[in-house]
Amino acid sequence: MPTIAEQLNRERSLFNADPYPSAKARAAQLSLLIDRVLARQNDIAAALDADFGGRSRMEVIYSEVFVSLSSLRHARKNVADWMARRDVPINWPMQPASAWVLPQPLGVVGVVAPWNYPLFLTMGPLAGVLAAGNRVMVKPSEATPAFSQLLVELLDGIATVIEGDVEVAKEFVSLPFDHLLFTGSTATGREVMRAAAENLTPVTLELGGKSPVLIAPDANLRSAAGAIMYGKLLNSGQTCVAPDYILIPRARMDEFAELLKAEAERQYPAGDGSTAIINERQFSRLWSMLEEVREAGVRVLGGARGNGRRIAPAFILDPPAGARIMQEEIFGPLLPLVPYDDFDETIRYVNARPRPLALYLFTSNSKLIDRVLEQTASGGVCINDTILQIVAEGLPFGGIGPSGMGHYHGRTGFDTFSKLKPVFRRRGIGLNRLLFPPYGRMHDLLKRILID
Repeated sequence: MPTIAEQLNRERSLFNADPYPSAKARAAQLSLLIDRVLARQNDIAAALDADFGGRSRMEVIYSEVFVSLSSLRHARKNVADWMARRDVPINWPMQPASAWVLPQPLGVVGVVAPWNYPLFLTMGPLAGVLAAGNRVMVKPSEATPAFSQLLVELLDGIATVIEGDVEVAKEFVSLPFDHLLFTGSTATGREVMRAAAENLTPVTLELGGKSPVLIAPDANLRSAAGAIMYGKLLNSGQTCVAPDYILIPRARMDEFAELLKAEAERQYPAGDGSTAIINERQFSRLWSMLEEVREAGVRVLGGARGNGRRIAPAFILDPPAGARIMQEEIFGPLLPLVPYDDFDETIRYVNARPRPLALYLFTSNSKLIDRVLEQTASGGVCINDTILQIVAEGLPFGGIGPSGMGHYHGRTGFDTFSKLKPVFRRRGIGLNRLLFPPYGRMHDLLKRILID
């Protein structure tokens, strides 16, 4: 069995043999991947059901298969246009000449995929990586072994899949890739960046954080409850852009908590169709956070322990700022509601905390929308809905500060995984020759023309 380093060398040799694949060749790879995902969608759902100990087939079809196909098809449709040279203007002292940017493949890209959406968070990056003409190696999570085995088949002849535990992952991110994309926790992201720095490997880090929901005084609470519960309970909250806590007018907190609870029960009657928490460690972490606020006397709606590794949606009303549930990214079906008296408090509250991957705002007030957009920083924003910003292929996806660095999706992903090579071509004798030494009266005249 070749080592990981030897497999990287093999991928690099394959890249060097064809360092600039044609648009046709790139589209063919994307088409092959699309066909395989379509053909194996039931197998994908079955593998994830096994890995999670219970995951809805329809949830997988929409939140994994559909969005993966959207990314791959978007890249296939646009790859020729994205590859085209991009002409740039030249100012007159540099004439006669032309200049352009040539998108060029980087080489071999490493992709570290997480366990929560192992298909989408592999295929989404691959759409950009393959469209850009690169070779690729993928390290799936050890927490989803059934899916990882299936991924080997899906990517056969397209990418090298490296299975293994945390030690294998550490070795993987230490390799001298031409670019490395990691999706996971902020703490692990720091370790990945440290390892990549040894090789000066550029990184794209898609991390997480506590994504807030701002409910403005004019918000339609019933509509907001439906959107928030969809975004929160998808994959039982095990989503990097899931709403993490809600800032709500104090006078409407109790009313909104009841609406949220009713909406959760409507979307998942008796818990039907809900996904299990991925493993005992994550389940215990969530349960201990919930028990902490209960023991502190904080009001909690819901939160009963369900079958298997399941927790019924829990709504925590006005938890103390120091509680773990307000300090850690939740990544589960627990949702704190934090009351405010004046909307300006919400902006100050968000800005006093690490910059989140997503921010959600519910309002019809255009001036309020502009104020929040201008005065807060987050990886992305969704107004009057949740999580859709991540599946809009025309929008770049990425974090800011502790929630990540770099972007991908659509053309942005193509550019991230390309070297945008600047090219300058002289045509004839350039005017710049007038600037050659030795310096004299002509240079004084040119200085008055060019500078003064």
